[in-house]
Amino acid sequence: MADQINSLEELGAVAGDVVVDAPVSEPTIVREPVRDELGRSYATGKRKDAVARVWIKPGSGKVTVNGKEMNVYFARPVLQMILAQPFSVAGVSGQFDVVATVKGGGLSGQAGAVKHGVSKALQLYDPSLRPALKAAGFLTRDSRVVERKKYGKAKARKSFQFSKR
Repeated sequence: MADQINSLEELGAVAGDVVVDAPVSEPTIVREPVRDELGRSYATGKRKDAVARVWIKPGSGKVTVNGKEMNVYFARPVLQMILAQPFSVAGVSGQFDVVATVKGGGLSGQAGAVKHGVSKALQLYDPSLRPALKAAGFLTRDSRVVERKKYGKAKARKSFQFSKR
């Protein structure tokens, strides 16, 4: 019983050619910027039934949605605030021009879709912005959609008024 092995170093010495190093760490993913020949990054954002195609490029902070200025297309201040969130979280307010085309849904869903598209395009343009956007939850598509209407029901879950007699 005198030749028991009590540590990894002793095991390494007995094994001979096996070298015990520090634990192997996970390989880090190196993300490359994705830009087209015009220096833009493109992403698709979705929310409810709305789909937004978003292009960003360095500029003065001008946001155009379906050919109109942001404050004309999204007149409510809440919707304008939603569009500004990815830039403020990433710390790049006023540094990128945005051109977006949106289809489907209502204004609120369209604002969420543009926000999702801007967030994805920002992380493609500059991968170092990804951790901040990911932590804020802007890169995750909000999968909640309107529930379908069921037969025998007034709406998706609402029943018709009950009559005892």
